Amino acid sequence: MFSGIVAAVGRITHLTAREAGFRLTVEPGGLDMTDVALGDSIAHNGVCLTVVEKTPSHYCVDVSPETLSCTVGLAEPGPVNLEKALCLADRLGGHLVSGHVDGVGTVTRFDLIGEGKEANRLLQIEAPAELAKYIARKGSMTVDGVSLTTNTVSGSTFSINLIAHTLEVTTLNRLHVGAKVNLEVDLIARYVERMLNPEA
Repeated sequence: MFSGIVAAVGRITHLTAREAGFRLTVEPGGLDMTDVALGDSIAHNGVCLTVVEKTPSHYCVDVSPETLSCTVGLAEPGPVNLEKALCLADRLGGHLVSGHVDGVGTVTRFDLIGEGKEANRLLQIEAPAELAKYIARKGSMTVDGVSLTTNTVSGSTFSINLIAHTLEVTTLNRLHVGAKVNLEVDLIARYVERMLNPEA
């Protein structure tokens, strides 16, 4: 489990083809790796992946064709939001996040609000239609691994205000209209929907 509070921005440096999928080599950036062991989980742009190799300068994770088919941001070198799995004693600053992406959304607005270092961004995303029932005004949504609060919802389109701090410490400052993002809906909403519709 994760909280959606990004700990560092790392970088996928290269991909090695395997029989099934790829092995990603990742530079952890500012992520503290001293307590990370082989087999531990790290979220990469919201996707939970298992550490299979580790050196002082990088670590490796394997990503399957199935994961690549339903996520974005892992199929080529580039920056990634990183978060280690939670310990039970950790403070939950965001919301409960499983690291299992529900769908890929499309950025439809990325408007600047204000000026200078304190400028915010209005982020609007069109989610897959099947996720609309899980999106609620003032609810929680994970975008590329970042726990965020929805401001408005219309059908499967929702908007979020990104504060300057979030833009500074995550990869969300690189977004643009048309960009694709990994989405994970609120875990509790999924269970409530299942309880109400057990035969669905």
